[in-house]
Amino acid sequence: MTTELIDVGLVGFGFAGRTFHAPVITAVEGLRLSGVVQRTGADAADLFPGVQVVGSLDDLLTIRSIRLVVIATPNTSHIELARQCLLAGRDVVIDKPFTTTYAEAAELVRMAKDRGRLLSVYQNRRWDGDFKTVHDLIGTGALGKVVRFESRFDRFRPQLRTGAWREQELPGSGILFDLGPHLIDQALVLFGEPQALYADVRAERERAVVDDAFDLTLHYPGMRALLGATMLALKPGPRFVIEGPKASYIKFGLDPQEDALKTKARPTGSGWGQEPREAWGRLYRSDGQTRIEEIVPTQPGDYRGYYENVRDTILGKADLAVTPEQALRVMRTIELAMQSSREWRVVPYAVSP
Repeated sequence: MTTELIDVGLVGFGFAGRTFHAPVITAVEGLRLSGVVQRTGADAADLFPGVQVVGSLDDLLTIRSIRLVVIATPNTSHIELARQCLLAGRDVVIDKPFTTTYAEAAELVRMAKDRGRLLSVYQNRRWDGDFKTVHDLIGTGALGKVVRFESRFDRFRPQLRTGAWREQELPGSGILFDLGPHLIDQALVLFGEPQALYADVRAERERAVVDDAFDLTLHYPGMRALLGATMLALKPGPRFVIEGPKASYIKFGLDPQEDALKTKARPTGSGWGQEPREAWGRLYRSDGQTRIEEIVPTQPGDYRGYYENVRDTILGKADLAVTPEQALRVMRTIELAMQSSREWRVVPYAVSP
């Protein structure tokens, strides 16, 4: 049982802060949400009693007990806020996509290393139930050597969101920076670095000024990983399609945790993150004459696992799951995807420019 408490400060109480970070942090034993930077309003204290609400990062850093700072603000602000936290000797978690450029991300990684501070990016979707299931399914060899891996986040949101910074023409805006980091991170966890990649990054909705759709193909020897997202999928296709010589796996629907958190549910209890049976994936194989369909139960997802690992790493009890080096590879992949789309060509993969 964890006995040492780690005080946490949260910078930003918009959608990401109030939906994906604060509820999860407060549900993890050994973490205490002590301060929140909320520039407009003060409802963080009402939603999370005992939390001190302040108006700036400077004010948050005066709370000396805070050891870990979580940055959940617009992407353009990540670099400066993280610099300030690292210089103040705090461990740092940054909401994806890390920063707006590989160069900014590399600078933060160097700073954290030089100062001996923890630095991680919030890749909570490694703790999606469907991804955990896929990870284990591939690991068991049930499909044989994977030859095709398809992973998508398709949504239907035809109207632009007025005033939303993610849809404005700013560095780090657009769907490649928003949903791309999750899909890329999962693929790199499963298969490592590709040899090359090809991307088509585009705007599909009328009057969109930043990308709202992309298709990204990672090239591996004898295998392709196809990643993509769109905002115009009225009937979304499969979340995962995985093919190998022994079997194929198809899975529809998204992990239920996001929708639950949006309704202000808290990640507690044994039923958290469990997917209904009708949403479970299917494994298809052949006995040489007939096709056999097998239902594959989806493991429960649990975003608490990310912060539990951060807690244990700070306490010296575990190795960091989402490392700075992994986060750098995601940033490099995004930049190569943008280059590929601009130049309409396959580009070799390289970790650094």
